[in-house]
Amino acid sequence: MKKDANKTTGKKVFREWVESILIALVLAMFIRTFVVQAFRIPTGSMRTTLMEGDVILVNKFIYGAKVPFLPLRLPALRKPVAGDVVVFIYPEDPKKDFIKRLVACGGDTVEIKNGTIFVNGQPLLEGGFGGRYYYNRGEYGREADKITVPQGQYFVLGDNSASSQDSRYWGFVPQENLLGKAIFIYWPPQRLRVIQ
Repeated sequence: MKKDANKTTGKKVFREWVESILIALVLAMFIRTFVVQAFRIPTGSMRTTLMEGDVILVNKFIYGAKVPFLPLRLPALRKPVAGDVVVFIYPEDPKKDFIKRLVACGGDTVEIKNGTIFVNGQPLLEGGFGGRYYYNRGEYGREADKITVPQGQYFVLGDNSASSQDSRYWGFVPQENLLGKAIFIYWPPQRLRVIQ
C-alpha cells in the first residue's frame, strides 16, 4: 500500500511539473507573439540610436499584432507616427526583419534637395537624424524627385543614412509588414535605455 501511495505521489508531482512547464511555454509564446519580442541589431544602419549587437524589446501590440497563420491583426492601440523606430518585414524578402525610423506616412510627400530630406516641405531634423542625407540613384531617393507616400504605406530611413538600405532604395513599407515599435535597449547593460 505504501509503495502505491509513493507511486501515485510521484506521478502527481511529475504531472504537476509537466503542466507547469507547458503553461510557461504557452504563456511565453503568447507574450512573444502578441506582446513583446526581443531582436538583435545586426548592422550599423541605425547608429547611434542603436548599435550593432544591441538587443532590443519591440512592442508588438501597439500597431496591432499579427495573428499567426491567419490574415488577421489584433486591434491597434495607435497608428504609427513619424519618428517611431519600427521593426518590419523587409518588403523584398519576407524572411528578413528590418529596423528603421519611420519618417513619412500615407499622404505625406518626401523630397531630397541638396542631400537633405524634406517631409511635407519641412527639412527632416528631428529624432535620430542630423538632417543631412546623401542622395542615391535608387528609384525612391533621386535628387529633386517629390514622391507621395501611398495610403497604408510608410517611408523609413536608417539614422545612419550613409550606411542604410532603406526606403530610398527599395520603396515603401506596407502597413501589414509592421511588426512593432522598438521601445527599449536591454543589452548590453551599459546601453540600457528607452529608445527615442
